[in-house]
Order: sequence, then C-alpha cells, then structure tokens
Amino acid sequence: MIGYLKGTPLSLRPDGVLLDVGGVGYTVAIPLSTYYEIERSGQRAPIGLFVHTHLREDELSLYGFWTEREKLLFEKLITVSGIGPRLARVILSGMAPEELAAAIQSGEAGRLTRIPGVGKRTAERLVVELRERLDELGAASAPRSTEADRDVVSALVNLGYKAPLAEAAVGEARRASPEAEFHELLRASLARLARA
Repeated sequence: MIGYLKGTPLSLRPDGVLLDVGGVGYTVAIPLSTYYEIERSGQRAPIGLFVHTHLREDELSLYGFWTEREKLLFEKLITVSGIGPRLARVILSGMAPEELAAAIQSGEAGRLTRIPGVGKRTAERLVVELRERLDELGAASAPRSTEADRDVVSALVNLGYKAPLAEAAVGEARRASPEAEFHELLRASLARLARA
C-alpha cells in the first residue's frame, strides 16, 4: 500500500494532481484544501502528500492529503455506510476539515447538508456513526468558526459563490492566518476562490 508520496506536480486540477515521483507519474485525487496548499507551494516545487490507497477488484485509486490529520478524517468518512472515497473527497472539499469535524461532533446535520452530494440521511449517518469516533483526531479541540468567518462566508455567498466553496476557502484562509480580521480574511478567501 502507498501511504506517502513526495514528488513534483506535473499538472494540477482542483480534484487531482499528477505527481512525478522519480520519473513515475502518479494520478492522485485530492480535496480542495490540498489543492490550495499545492497552489500556495508554487509551480513545480516538490511536495509531499499523505496517501490513502483504495483497492477494488478492478481499480486502484490514490487519494492524497496535505496533512495526516486530513487523511485520517477521510479514512473515518469512508467507514460510514453509503460513503465511498469519491464522496468522502467531495465532503472534504465542501467544508474545511476542522469545520467538518466540529459540525459532526456538535450534531449539526443541517450544516452538513450544504455540502454537494450530502443529503439529510447521509448527514445524519455521519453524525451518528462518527460523533464519538473523532476524539482521537483531536476534533473536539478544533476551532469553531468565529463571527468574522461566518460574516466572510455570508459576504462570499452574496457575491454569488456557493456556500460549501465559500466555507472551504474561508477555512483555508483562516488556517493560513489564524489572527486575520474580516477584511484580510475576505481578501485571502477571494484569492483562493479565484484560483479554483
């Protein structure tokens, strides 16, 4: 099983990267949060990804993550009945990992339904099946969104961005600048959305 890859991106899309590792190209599916981190690292700069290898009878797929914590959260998501690796990647793209973990732990199924592909039943299953199992990831101490974060998400939605994309961009911007105020956070979030 492949658990980690380090190499140079040959091509990058919001849903995947072609990674050159010693002359071999690996196609790795990624969530938006990892896409933003790769973009930030600069073109052609070597990167490392934590990898989940998904093996089925007819297919071997690689899913890559910027942090090990994000990979572990992905692996928790795919244990939920009805959630495969593709939907788990979409879920991680639709909400920042800390926000996702906080929503699950606090039982906010309604927030989860704003993620594309997550209906009411899926959201409820996420809460029921994962609520008690995220403690080992330190999700209980994950920062909840501040008032400024919610205001920026609201501003982005008013500008025409979809709520899940806005939340993901704000989450990424907040992680990069934990002390950012509203205007700085809005600028950083818009920059991320412009690159998507």
